[in-house]
Amino acid sequence: MSRIAYVNGRYVPHGAASVHVEDRGYQFADGVYEVCEMRGGKLVDERRHMDRLERSLKVSPCRCRGTH
Repeated sequence: MSRIAYVNGRYVPHGAASVHVEDRGYQFADGVYEVCEMRGGKLVDERRHMDRLERSLKVSPCRCRGTH
């Protein structure tokens, strides 16, 4: 099985995956970390999870590419 990585909005072969040395997340460890519970294959308390995620992204230099 070949390995792939998701980098900057694209899937690339694992061996070709790279992050530019001046990438802000690489230099400063910018990121948003959110944990949610899954029960019976469903997200528990989705609205609260999405609200927390949205608040975190608003104060972060990270850009959200997805929608909910």
